[in-house]
Amino acid sequence: MNILITGGAGFIGSAVCRHLCANPGYRVVNVDKLTYAGNLASLRQIENYPNYCFAEADICDGETIAGILERHDIDTVMHLAAESHVDRSIDGPAAFIETNIVGTFRLLSAALAHWQRLAAPRRSSFRFHHVSTDEVFGDLPFDQGIFTEDTAYAPSSPYSASKAASDHLVRAWHETYGLPVVISNCSNNYGPFHFPEKLIPLAILNALHGKPIPVYGSGANIRDWLFVEDHARALELVATKGLAGESYNVGGNSELSNLTVVQMICDTIDRLRPRPGGVSHRDLITFVEDRPGHDRRYAIDASKIERELGWRPSESFESGLDRTVRWYLENEWWWRPIREGRYAGERLGSRAPTSE
Repeated sequence: MNILITGGAGFIGSAVCRHLCANPGYRVVNVDKLTYAGNLASLRQIENYPNYCFAEADICDGETIAGILERHDIDTVMHLAAESHVDRSIDGPAAFIETNIVGTFRLLSAALAHWQRLAAPRRSSFRFHHVSTDEVFGDLPFDQGIFTEDTAYAPSSPYSASKAASDHLVRAWHETYGLPVVISNCSNNYGPFHFPEKLIPLAILNALHGKPIPVYGSGANIRDWLFVEDHARALELVATKGLAGESYNVGGNSELSNLTVVQMICDTIDRLRPRPGGVSHRDLITFVEDRPGHDRRYAIDASKIERELGWRPSESFESGLDRTVRWYLENEWWWRPIREGRYAGERLGSRAPTSE
C-alpha cells in the first residue's frame, strides 16, 4: 500500500510515519511544507528506510500534489497537515484559513482527480483520511456531556473554525463526488517529539530550566489526553479498516485539568531529576491571564472505534507521561535547537502555553 501523509514532519504526522514504516507492507510518502513546527529530526530513525521518502511541498500547491499522487501511485491519503496552535490562530488567523481550508480544498481536488483515474478495484479500496480535532465540537460543561461522532459542530477559535470547515469540505467531496473519505477527530495528544510551545513539553522544559510554568486562568480547563503512539495506531486502523463516509472519535479516556497535568509533570520531574534541597518544581507554577474563547472542557467518546475497529489506548496518562518526561530528559539533541535556536525569537520559554 502506497500511503501519502501530509504534515508528516509535525508532531502527530511524524509519529504516524514512524509507526507505518515499521511495516514493510507500507510505502510511506511524507509531504510537508516544513513550517516552524515541521522538523525532519523527528524522522531521523526512518529517514533511510527503503519504504520511506520525503517531499517538501505545500498542500496549497495543487499541481505539485497531483504530481506526487501520480508519481508514487498513491492508494491512501492521510491528511494531517494543518496550522494547529490556538494562540497563533488568535494572533494571526489568515494562515489557518489558507492552510486548513484552502489547502484541504486543493488536496481534495488533486485526490479526486487521482482517484477517478484508478482502475475499479483500487477505486473501491482507496481512502482519503482527514485527521481532525475534537475542538470542532466547541466546549462542554465541567460536569456533564461527552463528544460523540454525532455532536453538532460549535467551534470557538479561528483554529477550530478552520478545522470544522475542512471537515465539512471532506464530507462534501464524499457526498457530491463519491470520493471515499474517512474522518477522525482526536483529543489532545502528547508524547515524544512534541513541539515545545505546547502545554506538556513547555511545562517539562521550563521546569528543567527552573523557569516559571505559565498556566492560563485558574488551570481548571479540562482536556482528554491521548498518547501520540496510541493515536498513530488508531489512525492506521481508520485509514485501512474504516468505512467510507464514516467518522471516528479517538480519545485517551484521561480527562484532567490543566493544573493537574502541570502538577503531575512537576511531581514526575521531582522524582526523576530533583532540585537541589528537595524543593518541588510545583513552586514554578504561575497563573496568567486566560486567553479569549478558552473552551472549558473536552471529552471524547471513543466507543465507536473501540467497537468497530478494535482499538484501545495502551497507555494510561500516568504511564504515558512518565515515558514523555523521560524522553525529554534523554533527548536534549532534539529539543534544544528548537528552544534555543531558530525559534528563540518567539519566546517559547515565556509565553503562556496553549492547552492543546
